[in-house]
Amino acid sequence: MGQSQSQADTPPATAEELSKQLAQKFATRCFTPLELYSFRDVFRSLADKSDGVSYLKEDTLTRFLQVPDALGVAPVLFQMASYLGAFPFSGGAPAVLGFEEMIVVVVMLTERYGKVLRGGGKGRNVLLYRSLTVFDRLDGKEVADKGGEDCDEDVVEGEGGEVNGNAKAHVGFAVDQPANDEEGDDDDDGLALSALESLDANDVFKHSDAPPISHCSIPVENFRKIIMLLLLIAPLEASQPFPDYSDRLSGDNLEQLHATADAILSAFVNTESNTGIKIHAWNTVIPASLPNLFNGFSALFSHFLFSTSLDLSKRKPSSPTTTPPISPPTSPPSSPALRRPTTPPPPLPLIPTADAEEAEILDVTLLSQLSFFLPPTTLFHRLRLLYSGGSAGFSMRSFETRVFNWRAPSLLLVSGSRLPAIPEGSNERAFADSLPPKRLPDSTATNPNRLVFGAYIPQTWQQTYKTCLSDPGTILFQLAPTHTIHRSTISTDQLSFTHPPLSHPGISLGSPHPSSKSASGTANPAKLGPVSLHIDASFEFGVFTHDSRGGGAFEPASGPGGGDWQERFAIESLEVWGCGGEEEAEEQRRRWEWEEREAEARRRINFAGAVEFYAHGVGVGGGVGFEELEGALEDMTGMGEGGGGVGGV
Repeated sequence: MGQSQSQADTPPATAEELSKQLAQKFATRCFTPLELYSFRDVFRSLADKSDGVSYLKEDTLTRFLQVPDALGVAPVLFQMASYLGAFPFSGGAPAVLGFEEMIVVVVMLTERYGKVLRGGGKGRNVLLYRSLTVFDRLDGKEVADKGGEDCDEDVVEGEGGEVNGNAKAHVGFAVDQPANDEEGDDDDDGLALSALESLDANDVFKHSDAPPISHCSIPVENFRKIIMLLLLIAPLEASQPFPDYSDRLSGDNLEQLHATADAILSAFVNTESNTGIKIHAWNTVIPASLPNLFNGFSALFSHFLFSTSLDLSKRKPSSPTTTPPISPPTSPPSSPALRRPTTPPPPLPLIPTADAEEAEILDVTLLSQLSFFLPPTTLFHRLRLLYSGGSAGFSMRSFETRVFNWRAPSLLLVSGSRLPAIPEGSNERAFADSLPPKRLPDSTATNPNRLVFGAYIPQTWQQTYKTCLSDPGTILFQLAPTHTIHRSTISTDQLSFTHPPLSHPGISLGSPHPSSKSASGTANPAKLGPVSLHIDASFEFGVFTHDSRGGGAFEPASGPGGGDWQERFAIESLEVWGCGGEEEAEEQRRRWEWEEREAEARRRINFAGAVEFYAHGVGVGGGVGFEELEGALEDMTGMGEGGGGVGGV
């Protein structure tokens, strides 16, 4: 009885005690002993002290992570870390970034929490959203002061104004339907509840004391800075030294960084008429179009787990096998498997130097943008320029010669400028006449500096005759002026590569396969799919169509990048990049050599046959003359018109 009474009188753990228990569990389950020792060493070398409390300041954190001052992102990054440090009690944010708080920050941003928490990436995405938001206190107060139907009417009016892109008085909670707001709150609380369940403290967290998520938004300018940082660090690896960003933060490179960040930002919100990103847009765009957006944070904050002051080349005979979760060990545990070289070799270029100099579309910033939705392992250090129209010539034959023997996935990139509403010149008029009448508006009201479209092609390129090539991994995308991703559906009308006499030859993605011309020689307008890209056979013009109703080979986009629009453009650059390494390149070279040998063998056989034909004609008195021999040689060797006749042989 006495013991039961004593247990019943035990006061419940406080939020501070539970936070420390969670940090301890994270430390023991999510870090190796060496990583925990390194983390402790790094923290102690950086921390300031006040009243016996060790903590990290904003400039200390950003200086250690070598965040460029030119981005102005330091306050936003520190706000994010201060919010995450308060997990799972978000009402206590911003938190002082002490030792336990930084353990939580590193575990969450390096995605190691799965060994302790359940909830997956969806709950983490909402947690990251919360860490970047600001609470619109004015709007929250106005809603609290109004009641009943008046409040409901104002909220509905605010939603309508925000959806139409007009900023009204209630922009703080204007985008999302109530169901979406509740879903976001559930996701946020779910991850926190999972943390408390792991500590057997469910009763402590009855409800979130954080502001309602519908009253929060991410300021556009803050998120633009975060995107620019993520574009810089996307190629970063966990154990890699921080690279020098100076060349990417000046001149044309800085302009490209700004333009790419704006293209990604416009996938969430109309930057000209909105002041914040709401939870519904966040939950819609991140999983579909930017699933790898925050991968760079994992490598960036992993640097807390590598102490540069440790000499791992020396091993002590009695190194501890276990380490207390929070207390510092007396000496670092050492293991051959955990060693890393003190002076790692310089990293290979992300894009081969020769290819980077020849490329007209792809650069390091655009490569980082691609890594936000494609597997980074297939991109960084793995791309080879197979075809560039600027150097190889804008022709389908040149395209075939350089691309068709690549036996690995590839990237098609095309850039250009918007065509005028009224065609100018005979070529533009011919292209306009080959398409159905334009009934959809342009994607943006203003004329963008550049349009960039592309596709990820998992299968090998080849000429098509009756049916399209298809692969469930094919992705159609727009990179500028707005970032939109269109994944494949069950339809098989994905990719066609056609020559005349088929109607509307060229490269087409998302449209039905072209048919033969009619007996009269005329062709009906091209059939464009609901979400499709078509490049004409001359590689001079292209058209990208986006019908929000969908129903074709690729899914339509949602959010600001969705809607109904069509872009007709003049092609300025066209590139194909192979996703592969030396093995794939060697296989392509072998196929090229084999084809050359086969072609040479055919020419020799046909030439020998032509000579025998001539000798036979002379021997039997057939009177075969020079003109007849030249015609026979052209037919047999395939050197007809343009081949140069006998002289060419």
